[in-house]
Amino acid sequence: MSYETLIYEKTEGVGVITINRPSANNALNIRLVEELTAICANINRDEEIRVVIITGAGERAFSVGIDLNELSSMTSGEQETRLASVAEPVAGLTTPVIAAINGDALGQGLELALACDLRIAVETARFALPHVSSGLIPWDGATQRLPRLVGKAKAMEMVLTGQSIDATEAYQIGLVSKVVAQEELIPMVTEMGQAMAAKASLALKYAKEAIHKGLDLTLEQGLRLEADLYFLLHTTEDRTEGIRAFLGKRPPQFKGK
Repeated sequence: MSYETLIYEKTEGVGVITINRPSANNALNIRLVEELTAICANINRDEEIRVVIITGAGERAFSVGIDLNELSSMTSGEQETRLASVAEPVAGLTTPVIAAINGDALGQGLELALACDLRIAVETARFALPHVSSGLIPWDGATQRLPRLVGKAKAMEMVLTGQSIDATEAYQIGLVSKVVAQEELIPMVTEMGQAMAAKASLALKYAKEAIHKGLDLTLEQGLRLEADLYFLLHTTEDRTEGIRAFLGKRPPQFKGK
């Protein structure tokens, strides 16, 4: 299936979604939201996909957020009914998701990145939530995901001031896990994605589930969830294959079962 605002490719168990509006700094419009939602739904039904990578076209922006040109053409009533989440479908992916942040991640573009599980950024990237400058607040998950990631104090500073931070600071506060040169980004993230995809897909999914759900539980409840998922994995064919591969001193051939 072809898409107007996105490029979707998959190879060796890795699905790559590229926001393809470089002339608009990969701004998010209604069509893009619809296409991203459809792709994420398809990925969750595709047993071949074990890892997802999301990036932007070009070298200037991952995404600068909502398309203001499209928004300005709507009435206030239309704006309320047509604004839709990009973070929700991405957060709903059961596979690990890596954001390859190739440039600025601003506003809802940063909220999209926050919905991913891992974030790798280029050295020139900037990060900001400028909503308060327009009399708004972040609405696509940033007020909840950002403080869980970087802590309350820094999240407060970013949201209440609307000021941007550079990639170095983003790394220091834990917003991104690595900062690389532009030419290194896609090769590094691709290698990381393929290495993860070679592992047992059920183990990847359950590990992700344990961490995300555990954050909303007490420690005792979280430990119980971890144990339940751990023992559940022992009933899978992949676990048996992992043991056989180890004993046979060969690479495992996981099937996601």
